[in-house]
Amino acid sequence: MTRYETLELEERGPVTWVWLARPERRNALNGRALEEIEDCFGALQTRFATRVVVLAGRGPSFCAGADLRDPPNAARQASGSGATPRERRHASQLGLRAARAVERCEALTVARIQGHAIGGGLVLALACDFRVASEEAVFSVPEVDLGLPLTWGALPRLVHELGAARARELVLLCERIDAARALAYGVVQRVVPAAELDAATADLAARLAAKPEVAAHMTKTQLRAYAAAASLGDVSEADGDLLAAASRIGVAREAFKKER
Repeated sequence: MTRYETLELEERGPVTWVWLARPERRNALNGRALEEIEDCFGALQTRFATRVVVLAGRGPSFCAGADLRDPPNAARQASGSGATPRERRHASQLGLRAARAVERCEALTVARIQGHAIGGGLVLALACDFRVASEEAVFSVPEVDLGLPLTWGALPRLVHELGAARARELVLLCERIDAARALAYGVVQRVVPAAELDAATADLAARLAAKPEVAAHMTKTQLRAYAAAASLGDVSEADGDLLAAASRIGVAREAFKKER
């Protein structure tokens, strides 16, 4: 099994748990983390013994979003590095590729959410088929307040999962919502007490793993195709370009400084 710097993998029979393992940073996502998520979920495509993948976070938070001390986007990550424009553009698509890798994983996927699911962390959770949250979890999409557009392919996914009105409210107001409101919006499908989060997630994963394998995975493929059709296909290719451009604007730079 591949060893990663920012992830920990744990096999539990037909269920593989993928842990975001930067608890000291609330599992914030830098370039290395996104690269490893893309690689890990890509590799799981051909690990046929794995029927279900649980995406979870070590420590008190699931994921606090992009790491503002080590941002993954190209405008900050590759600046002054001598990278070519194409290399910088490739780097700007890191988040999109990571979210796609989670979404396109042939195994069924479950996000186990505690603490914070912010920005890119919420995007990764939404890329999973199922989401189980603890009662104390909080969710938000702060990108607009940071002077950035929401990218990583998140908008079509949000519109499909929540509906346009809820997605608009979540993305433009940038409000933090609690687990009860997240459940009402459709951000998560289950909310349980914190002490029951592991057991509830493991139970759901076991139930999914017990389903007839080919039928379950074919149905997932169908659902994914219908979701893409409902959102008029994948319109996310330019996401990285939008992020790179916005990061060069003064308001975005100032917002990053304040967060740091």
